[in-house]
Amino acid sequence: MQGRRTARAGHTNGGLGAGETVEAVVTSKKSSLESSGTLELKSPEAVRTVSLVRHYRLGRSIIPAVDGVSIAANRGEFIALLGASGSGKSTLLNLIAGLDRPDSGAIVVEGQNLATLNSEELAQYRRHTVGIVFQSFNLVPNMTLYENVELPMRLAEVRRRERKARAREALEKVGLQGRLKHRPSEMSGGEQQRAALARALVNQPKVLLADEPTGNLDSKTGTEIMDLIRGLTRALQMTVLMVTHERPLAERYVDRMIFLGDGKLLGETKNKMGAAR
Repeated sequence: MQGRRTARAGHTNGGLGAGETVEAVVTSKKSSLESSGTLELKSPEAVRTVSLVRHYRLGRSIIPAVDGVSIAANRGEFIALLGASGSGKSTLLNLIAGLDRPDSGAIVVEGQNLATLNSEELAQYRRHTVGIVFQSFNLVPNMTLYENVELPMRLAEVRRRERKARAREALEKVGLQGRLKHRPSEMSGGEQQRAALARALVNQPKVLLADEPTGNLDSKTGTEIMDLIRGLTRALQMTVLMVTHERPLAERYVDRMIFLGDGKLLGETKNKMGAAR
């Protein structure tokens, strides 16, 4: 039996016309993996998806945003999700982030099966287990840089003294310790993305999810951001999953590339050039 609800798709829907609505196709039947909660990671895995499915309805058409995708990421590994617009890479990232729920399949991140978590538990997961960096920065415009970076810790109910120390430490790691009182409108695009990265790191996540982190930046600034992410990955032993459509950029930095197309896993390859950096 299928139901449906109106939803915002987590991927680019090219050609969406006025008055058209994208709807999630929701199945009430759960897979045994999804309902059992017993799926375990294999050492040294940090992230694993199994037969992940997320479909959307556009008018009378079904859009297979993610269609049976199974991937794994090891602890400390830097992975690029590559594909054209509409390939499903951003939808996959949103599912791993706990921002959307799959129709079927399983997602396990650092031992937590996301399919078994309720809304409150998913919020805790996003606060403590994953950090998220968006292409559009998503900084609060009327807050200072310090306040933006501090915000996730306020939501996580971190004590004030510890918030101050951790916010300053995160901003120092991205080279913005001298900009604490500036607002986003007073910073360049590169500085705003550095601030967004500091905010993502401040709760000390085990997994960093980055959706086109250089998409709104010029090539020089984009290289600086990628150097920063690569360095932090090494220093903090974080697992990083990054969405990009720029293969040459991925080849310079990541350990492995995973290719998606029409919602399906097309293949993957280890990247010796990036791993050697």
